[in-house]
Amino acid sequence: MALALGMTLLLAACGAADNQKETSVSTETGIQEETENQETVQNDAAGIVSEENETEQAVNDEEERMDTGMIVIYFSLAGEQYSVGVIEEGNTSIIARMIAEQTGADLFEIEAAEPYPQTYSELLDVSRQEMSENARPAYVGDVENWEEYDTVFIGYPNWWGDMPMIVYSFLESHDWNGKTVIPFCTHGGSGLSGTEATIEDITGAAMLDGFAITGEAAQNDREASENRVTEWLKEIGLTE
Repeated sequence: MALALGMTLLLAACGAADNQKETSVSTETGIQEETENQETVQNDAAGIVSEENETEQAVNDEEERMDTGMIVIYFSLAGEQYSVGVIEEGNTSIIARMIAEQTGADLFEIEAAEPYPQTYSELLDVSRQEMSENARPAYVGDVENWEEYDTVFIGYPNWWGDMPMIVYSFLESHDWNGKTVIPFCTHGGSGLSGTEATIEDITGAAMLDGFAITGEAAQNDREASENRVTEWLKEIGLTE
């Protein structure tokens, strides 16, 4: 009987120890799970805060850009072009992006509703025909919040000593009251060719001195072209 009683007490003690061990493990697991949950919540919260900060920063950046009141509007073509061969980005587009980067201005590209030819000879024929007909080719899209911009850069390639007719389309379809206009062009040797005066006549806007650079320089000597853009922007008082 004494032996049986001893065995009973021993088994009871082992059972209690096992229960205590299970309780301890269960408690530790619960604490671990709770800690992991807390870390998950904290990480989620940090992620939300990070996303909110990124969104807020993006909004601030956009507002800061809009606060400049400047926009660079340009027409440019890739494909086969005079003196530079077949190119992936138009000469005028390169200069437009340099101006926007240095001034914080927005960008708007004038894109033809009916694409221009990709070969130089065909482009010559189309441009001559448009000029002879005094055409006003259609373009797609338009500048949003036009009234919020007070300084407008207008960029274009020099075609036959003049602006492409599609640039006339844009100029004549907007109200330029109270705006300052700054022309720039890429060319094969003719510079601005009097297009500054033409733009002033069409818009009636205040004008700042324009900028002209060869398409070959814009395409093949980016560093020198950017330095020239920098000097010009300083000369007209838009950068320091």
